[in-house]
Amino acid sequence: MANPKRRHSVSRKGMRRSHDRLKPVRLGECPRCGSLKRSHRVCLICGYYRGRDVLKLEAASEANEES
Repeated sequence: MANPKRRHSVSRKGMRRSHDRLKPVRLGECPRCGSLKRSHRVCLICGYYRGRDVLKLEAASEANEES
């Protein structure tokens, strides 16, 4: 197996690692309640995903009964 002949500089190491950072989480708006949620995930506030109720949440059901 090949071994490096010379040491890599700090600058070169930093340039290589510049792409290893964490990306910020992208948030979108829930079409039903308007709260921020992650893309392609169930809304944790109202339990809505892709046009239907996926989660039965007590707070959401109480809010729907009041209105």
